[in-house]
Amino acid sequence: MPDEPAPSFPQFDARVAAGLEAVADAGGLPGFLGLTHTDVGPGTLTARVPVRPELLTPFGNLHGGVLAALCDHVLGTVCYPVIPRGAWAATTEFKLNYLAPVTSGELAATARILSLTKRTAVVRIDVANDGRAVCMAQGTVLIMAPKAGDSGASTGG
Repeated sequence: MPDEPAPSFPQFDARVAAGLEAVADAGGLPGFLGLTHTDVGPGTLTARVPVRPELLTPFGNLHGGVLAALCDHVLGTVCYPVIPRGAWAATTEFKLNYLAPVTSGELAATARILSLTKRTAVVRIDVANDGRAVCMAQGTVLIMAPKAGDSGASTGG
């Protein structure tokens, strides 16, 4: 809610955030989408995806699955700089509202942690296409504690 103060995250790990910003050739689905992290802060993350012809439906609009994949990616990834090293975030659910069709340009998804406990996080995602709102999402992730002896090297989402 816009009038409520944003949560603060004193446990924010700038090194983990810098590692997320540096991910360029992630491979997998994020790599196929051409996803890049452009801004990572305490409880926030922005990721961008260029709209390319191979991501469009035969009718010339971006496939909704691209927006869903982008939202699912940032839903978990935004948590890594503020959860214990070695922990991981597993999506348990998320809901999308598609607002407008996309045919070209670039997507920018901004994720914000609304609530974080030791076991869960609730995240809101706003997706814009060249400045126009095209999708909103909200989801929950389960925070899985590090296993004994885990060094915390994993920062995938």
